[in-house]
Amino acid sequence: MSWIKKRSLLATEAIQFNRWPCIKLDNLWETLHKSFNSAQNCQVNISLLNEISNKEMTTWVSFSKKKIFSIIKNCNNLSTPGPDKLFWRYLKKIIKDKEYNFKMLSTVIIPKPNKVSYDLPKSFWPIVLLNTTSKLSEKMIEERLQFSMIPNNFIHLCQLGGLKHKSTSDVGITLTYFIRSGWVKNLIMSMLAFNITQFFSLLNH
Repeated sequence: MSWIKKRSLLATEAIQFNRWPCIKLDNLWETLHKSFNSAQNCQVNISLLNEISNKEMTTWVSFSKKKIFSIIKNCNNLSTPGPDKLFWRYLKKIIKDKEYNFKMLSTVIIPKPNKVSYDLPKSFWPIVLLNTTSKLSEKMIEERLQFSMIPNNFIHLCQLGGLKHKSTSDVGITLTYFIRSGWVKNLIMSMLAFNITQFFSLLNH
C-alpha cells in the first residue's frame, strides 16, 4: 500500500500475551481478538433506553440517483479499498446495480508510531477496510441521519465529532472562545484531557 511503502518499517518483537510470545498464527489471532474485542460479549442494560422520550415518527425518504452522485463525487480516489478491491474512481465510472456483500470487511493491524517496544497488542492499531459500496451506503445513511436528527435535537450540543460543520477546527475555535472569555473575566483557565487507550473497543456499552 502506498501509505505503508513511504515509511520505513519499524523494528518489532514477538507480541506477548500473558507473558508468552505469540509465535504461531493461531496464538497471534487469539491475542489480537481478545485485545481489540474485549467488550464484545459484555451485557448491555437496555433499560437505559426507557429514559429517552418518544419522538414523533418521521418518514424515511428513498435515496435518489442524484444523491448517490453527489455523495460519491467528493470521495477520495486514492482511498484504500476493502475486500472488493474497488476504488472510488472505478465506482464513479461504473455506477450500476451490483450485488456486494455489505457485511464483509478487512482488518489491517498496523503499529502505532514512536513506541519503545512492540511486544504488546496495545502497541498496534486495527484499521477496518469496508467494501467501497458499503462506504457509499454508509455515507448516504450518515448524511440522512444527521439531516433528521440535528433539527429534532436528537444530538447534544456538546457533541462535535463526526458531524457536519463541527470538525476539529470548530472544536479548537470553541475551546479558544471559552479560554479567552475566561481571560476577559480575569480567570485562570485550565483543561483536563483524557487519552483513553482503545476506548471504543474496550468500553462496556
